[in-house]
Amino acid sequence: MTTLEIERPAGLAAPRVGSRPGRWAADRGGRLLRLLRSLLFVGVPVVLLSTFITYGLGALTDTNPAAQVLGETATPADINRMNHYFGLDRPFLVQYFSWLGHALTGDLGRSYYTTLPVTDSISQALPVNLSITIVALLIAILLGGALGIGAALSGGGWFDRGVTLLCSAASTVPPFVIGIALIVLFSVTLPILPSGGYVPFTEDPARWLRFAILPALALSVEGAVAIARQLRTSLVGELQENYVTGADVRGLTKRRVVFGHALRNAAGPAVTVLGYYVPQIIGAMVVAEAVFNLPGLGKLSLDAAGKGDIPVIQGALVTMIGLVVISNLLVNAALLRLTPHARKKEA
Repeated sequence: MTTLEIERPAGLAAPRVGSRPGRWAADRGGRLLRLLRSLLFVGVPVVLLSTFITYGLGALTDTNPAAQVLGETATPADINRMNHYFGLDRPFLVQYFSWLGHALTGDLGRSYYTTLPVTDSISQALPVNLSITIVALLIAILLGGALGIGAALSGGGWFDRGVTLLCSAASTVPPFVIGIALIVLFSVTLPILPSGGYVPFTEDPARWLRFAILPALALSVEGAVAIARQLRTSLVGELQENYVTGADVRGLTKRRVVFGHALRNAAGPAVTVLGYYVPQIIGAMVVAEAVFNLPGLGKLSLDAAGKGDIPVIQGALVTMIGLVVISNLLVNAALLRLTPHARKKEA
């Protein structure tokens, strides 16, 4: 094994001497093309199917939004005028494709009950979901990464066994149970954090963090467990590779070998876990909003569903799907960057 092979293990090799100019620019173009294909063949059909189903379910109900908005004293003429104002007197497919065309330009319509633009309601609720989700992801990555790396380096020791036991126990507890336990511990027994509510980050960052930390912790446990398990397994395998043995023989520090080479090669499965975890955390936010009284998209959707406010439901649904699609694209980009076999396919 040469020094070059030790410094640049499988999947981390530098461009070969004599490679044709523009090769790596072409590889980046190939990665971008794969991301665009993922968006086109996965994201677009999901958006179309989910919004169409939601519209279809709304059309199948017997309720008339115009009659509900105007109340019992409304005359048939008033109801007809309101239906015309919202476009409800047109055929279903015309309504749906009209809404879809406006949605592509950022216009999600108006609420049946408040007549306010749906985008205004989304813009007020979305920061809550984004901030809690980002904090939960950071906690899951840091906690899961630390546990997975420590367990792999422990190599069957007491720390490795402890992490395995902890992950097995934590994976059986639903996020809302963890949330209630956190409220009991940190808001009742040790009253150091608020049990619910929300303050925007731009208004007071310190208070925002106090309100965000408990729901983020509750949502991060499942992701941290999955990351720890995958990272531990893959890192143990990488540490048994020949390039690690050669690096040890040549005197490279353990820290350099693990964090400079082995960890990057082992990170692929853990990054893949994030791709599955982000949609779960977005869905779990609905329950977290109820437990911690958060004014997010989940609460907005539930309130709209109770009134049959289809435009608001559609707007919240499209926003959530957009978050999932964007997160999956980011995960795919990270995988293409980290995973050796993905880059070999592009070469």
